[in-house]
Amino acid sequence: MADSERRWRRLRDVVASDLDAYLRMRSDPGMMAHLGGAIDPDRVTKSLEREIADTAAGRAWISMVDVRVGDEWFPAGTITLVPTEGEAGDVAEIGWMVLPEFQSKGIATWAVAETLKRAVAAGPWSEIHAYPSRDNGASNAICLNLGFRLASRRTIEFNGTTFDSNDWVVRGR
Repeated sequence: MADSERRWRRLRDVVASDLDAYLRMRSDPGMMAHLGGAIDPDRVTKSLEREIADTAAGRAWISMVDVRVGDEWFPAGTITLVPTEGEAGDVAEIGWMVLPEFQSKGIATWAVAETLKRAVAAGPWSEIHAYPSRDNGASNAICLNLGFRLASRRTIEFNGTTFDSNDWVVRGR
């Protein structure tokens, strides 16, 4: 059996046909509970278009996490790595979402670990930060399990809402 036949998960660049998965993630109040609530579908569509362009131009790494079920691949979530300016020079912010039917299967942990591995190998970032809501136990556990260090607690703004988050950091290059 070839390696590609054994694989059951993969990362790939986001594309326009991912709109349904984006809407399921970002327009759903449950999925967005830790990020200030559901986003209007029109804004989700525009966000997807911007993320496709940013990925194509190399300004960000926006990946879909696909899972193989039988002979078919299904979008299970997203992982993003976006460069930002930090106190210590070039840093990046990492974030992820996994659809409910694929949660609690190690998919997010694998996707974060794989993205970090690629970022350390190829990226210019001295640090990579994750900002999960303080009450998002699953995302905070991923950070802890993958060797992030809790740098601080902060209030951040996302989607027009502020919330308390943890600032987890891991070394880049």
